[in-house]
Amino acid sequence: MHWILGIALTVLVFWGLKQWGAMSAEQRKRNGWKLVLIGFAGVLLVLVLTGRIHVITAAIAGLLPLLKKLPALLRYLPSLSRYQHQRQQEQEQEQEQEKRGAGRREQAASSATMTVREACEVLGVDESCSRDEVIMAHRRLMQKLHPDRGGNDYLAAKVNEAKVVLLARHH
Repeated sequence: MHWILGIALTVLVFWGLKQWGAMSAEQRKRNGWKLVLIGFAGVLLVLVLTGRIHVITAAIAGLLPLLKKLPALLRYLPSLSRYQHQRQQEQEQEQEQEKRGAGRREQAASSATMTVREACEVLGVDESCSRDEVIMAHRRLMQKLHPDRGGNDYLAAKVNEAKVVLLARHH
């Protein structure tokens, strides 16, 4: 009898997995709870047929004391909902800031080329500086202003643009 139940259960599991794999994501979402209920009913049927239903009875008896605490736990449900809503808003704000940052990068790239005087002010060098001074000033500022080190994209783009302007003058 146990062999027959094992073979039937194995065939049923393989058939169910094949059907599950053929479903689209929307169908899986819609049929997920049905699958859980069918699985629970299948386990219950196997336990009844094998004479081990007392395992379910013991599990239910073990959960009864927890059911007494359920109303106290449900009291925290609104707080949990508010927390999830707050996290969702924070994620939306972060995405919006990332979009604005990308817009600033594009704006900086498309802006008019800065003058030599502006480039010298950005890098903090004289107009009569050498190529090496420009490179050293650029390196020093990028160590402070690079986005990977806590700086922002706009300032890093300005420092890079200033370096390009001043190095183009030396060629």
